[in-house]
Amino acid sequence: MNNPQLNKDGKLQHLLTTEGLPAPILLKILDTAESFVGVTQRDIKKVPLLRGKSIFNLFFEPSTRTRTTFEIAAKRLSADVVNLNIAASSQSKGETMLDTVNNLSAMNADMFIVRHSQSGAAHLIARHVRPEIHVINAGDGRHAHPTQALLDMFTIRRYKHDFHNLRVAIVGDILHSRVARSQIHALTTLGVPEVRVISPKTLLPTKVERLGVHVYHDMEQGLKGVDVVLMLRLQNERMLGARLPSAEEYFKYYGLTQEKLALAKHDAIVMHPGPMNRGIEIDSAVADGKQSVILPQVTFGIAVRMAVMTILAGN
Repeated sequence: MNNPQLNKDGKLQHLLTTEGLPAPILLKILDTAESFVGVTQRDIKKVPLLRGKSIFNLFFEPSTRTRTTFEIAAKRLSADVVNLNIAASSQSKGETMLDTVNNLSAMNADMFIVRHSQSGAAHLIARHVRPEIHVINAGDGRHAHPTQALLDMFTIRRYKHDFHNLRVAIVGDILHSRVARSQIHALTTLGVPEVRVISPKTLLPTKVERLGVHVYHDMEQGLKGVDVVLMLRLQNERMLGARLPSAEEYFKYYGLTQEKLALAKHDAIVMHPGPMNRGIEIDSAVADGKQSVILPQVTFGIAVRMAVMTILAGN
């Protein structure tokens, strides 16, 4: 079956999910991002690689961090960026999502960055745009968030240098997390030998083991000997009904404290895609501690998104 993310030459046409993407493409994105880290540290933080290109941020779901980093990344590549206020757009007057996209395409759009509460929205748009237009999924429902997973992979490689000898634990609300799914696919494709998920049973997808992960319900057991701890926030806005007794109870058993982190390797790194709920999934002493690389993740996210846009525009 053809991968809808790849063109006939096997090059990246859209970035919709990490699932099914071959390791060489993931590594190309990470390697390209390395060259952009230096750009973000210069006095003049611009390169002309996307000069004259029009990039539309279509955020049908609220976001601050993701939308801002995409906008910064595009502007550092010298692209023209248009941010649409969807709540005040034609959609509020009854226009369909595809009609909105078609009208923007008629304005000579080159790339759409799409965030939507419904799974599959970015895939739907990618199937209907002209071949010269590229689509990046910035998060769709519970399904995928590929650039977040890629910036997480970039951060892991930056601090651990290689993927092939690592134990990685993903902790928290796996059931509702598009980030977790994208992380799992990327980690396994890049050769991480042991990926663990640590979560209460009510926050795990059924048959999650089929993704190639080891399941733990006890955080202390799950954290033993890991190199990387990926924390997730509780996705309260996506939960139907009560799945936990209370936030306090959740923190007691699944919140990351210094005591629990001590069970991981002494040089383990702590990551979080944000936004963080301090005192619910992570203690402030850990979030701000020496093993935390949460803020570097945000910085690297700009370089990774620059890399994705440059690779897509080059096809």
